[in-house]
Amino acid sequence: MSPLSGFLAVIVSLTAIFVAYLTKQFQNENLNYLTSNPMANSNTKVKTIEKEKVVAETLNGRFAMLGLIAAVGAYLTTGQIIPGFV
Repeated sequence: MSPLSGFLAVIVSLTAIFVAYLTKQFQNENLNYLTSNPMANSNTKVKTIEKEKVVAETLNGRFAMLGLIAAVGAYLTTGQIIPGFV
């Protein structure tokens, strides 16, 4: 196995572990949001946002940051935004 393929295997495995961690955080956040709603006892007319949308936007932001870090890492290591394209 060449050093580059070993490095890529390590990066892919670390990314898989990180995604698994974020998925677990997503599940815990969803449970916390379901059990404690601070607006449950509110009598004022306030438009509430569905819990699924809040959790989905949080997860979307985390994956966007992961993609940004991957793009910066690809640029730093290869000098190209998408390695392999000329």
